[in-house]
Amino acid sequence: MATSDSKPNSRFYALVPCAGTGSRAGTPGPKQYERIAGQPMVWHTLAALQAVKRISRTLVVVAPGDGFFERNPTSALVVPCGGATRASSVSNGLYELTRAGATDTDWVLVHDAARCLITPALIDSLIDACAGDEVGGLLAQKLPDTLKREAGGRVAETLDREDKWLAQTPQMFRIGLLMQALEKAGGQVTDEATAVESLGLQPLLVQGGTQNFKVTYPDDFALAEAVLKARTR
Repeated sequence: MATSDSKPNSRFYALVPCAGTGSRAGTPGPKQYERIAGQPMVWHTLAALQAVKRISRTLVVVAPGDGFFERNPTSALVVPCGGATRASSVSNGLYELTRAGATDTDWVLVHDAARCLITPALIDSLIDACAGDEVGGLLAQKLPDTLKREAGGRVAETLDREDKWLAQTPQMFRIGLLMQALEKAGGQVTDEATAVESLGLQPLLVQGGTQNFKVTYPDDFALAEAVLKARTR
């Protein structure tokens, strides 16, 4: 497989799956639209992506009937093609990117709407690391804590954490490769790197950051708000 150095005209796109219901967050509606530090969570996410000048366009995948962006216009391309799973939403979004002019050899950075603490600097570091790579890669964080395997509510085993990483997003791959990988892997994969691994490839691990966590549980909202407010001081 050729590296991007042989494809100097490859462009970078961002794809944000935004069709989830956020059932674990305990919010009355989709968690990505809950307000954090004065703005809907997804607004912070999109602002970071849009601050990266190398990203040609950002596409947001929402659920059919989602009217949030009709009431809150954005410069991103919003398409109501969300599927039943994250993988199907991403697959549908990739197809829409190709309809909008992206090619198989262009890069796509898939990023969780609920990782609202991502920074332009981290996104740029991922692009810098992966643009010349044959496979692509993802932001990730080395596991800092002792890792336990559970059985029946008790510790069954303590696992070696030395080679364990926590996957983050964005995850960056060529559009054609990722479409092929998602088709092969099926709809149950929880991130793009897992799909690419199903092709026998090894995505590059790029150092992320502890603040680039996914807002998932009720306590996460207060922590994300505190970080965002601290950044504006």
